[in-house]
Amino acid sequence: MKNSNLKKTKRDRRHARIRSKLSGTAEKPRLAVFKSNTAIYAQLIDDVSQKTLASSSSKNIKGTPLEAAKEVGLNLAKKATGLSIKKIVFDRGGFIYTGKVRALAEGAREGGLSF
Repeated sequence: MKNSNLKKTKRDRRHARIRSKLSGTAEKPRLAVFKSNTAIYAQLIDDVSQKTLASSSSKNIKGTPLEAAKEVGLNLAKKATGLSIKKIVFDRGGFIYTGKVRALAEGAREGGLSF
């Protein structure tokens, strides 16, 4: 294992451990979060039928990274309520629950999603 890949490898292990314990359905989909150096992405996934129900990203959102992450959560919550989804399962994707991931979760909660 290369030292430059150590951070990604550890995150992948954490993500696999998290995913072994949770799954999304059509009634209660999984909110999957991925963050890169430039943006944060979120998807509502039905794992039973293996379909993405809604998605949002911070690619075209202006503002600070935390404001953009919160806006992604609000956008996704708006799309979810359009699909009559109120409850979700939160999958942080192996990332620690702080900063942008927390801002996205708070935005989703403000938008009306519960988890």
